[in-house]
Amino acid sequence: MLQPRLCRTGGRITLGDLPRMTDPQAPAPQAPARQLVRLLAALAFGGLALAGLGGCAADRPPPSGEPSMYASMATAEAALDAPAAASMISGYRTNNGLIAVTIDSDLMKLADAQARAMASRDKLDHYVIRDFGERLKIAGYTYKAGAENIGAGYHTLAEAFSGWRASPPHRENMLLAGASRIGIAAAYSPKSKYRVYWALILAAPSDGRG
Repeated sequence: MLQPRLCRTGGRITLGDLPRMTDPQAPAPQAPARQLVRLLAALAFGGLALAGLGGCAADRPPPSGEPSMYASMATAEAALDAPAAASMISGYRTNNGLIAVTIDSDLMKLADAQARAMASRDKLDHYVIRDFGERLKIAGYTYKAGAENIGAGYHTLAEAFSGWRASPPHRENMLLAGASRIGIAAAYSPKSKYRVYWALILAAPSDGRG
């Protein structure tokens, strides 16, 4: 069985510069136990559907009453709980002395496009569409700083979060100083190598959005 993967680097942009990429050599770690994630999550319930690319259901849904961060995204009907993701990331950030984040509709669209592009091409790559900074520019998104994490093979939000948290450059992105907005997406492609592809964008807007 394939192990989940993170990109070797996390994309980061400051004040409109080209992405500054770090280059860690450590392999992507496996997701830690669920109990570790529970300590970080002050969960918001309710869903925001991000459609995958179709296919047959392969994983069982979480038991009734289990937090949505444990719901499998490896089904055609999966709906990522973006408010839960914002809550998890906000909890992690505030535990590290940073401000919380809220969902940004423009960043949600950008993350969704990135996740879908990677899934459709079966390729884990920041540049699968084009450079991260160029994508923000084309979308007309003005920012003071921005960062992007991607991943593949993680079937749940909890696993993706844990993988990013355990990787130094991806953890640094989640702790981007001044970031107040996020967009996050998961795309399912049953015939692809990793089946589920993830994209997370954090930004500090410069247009007064807060």
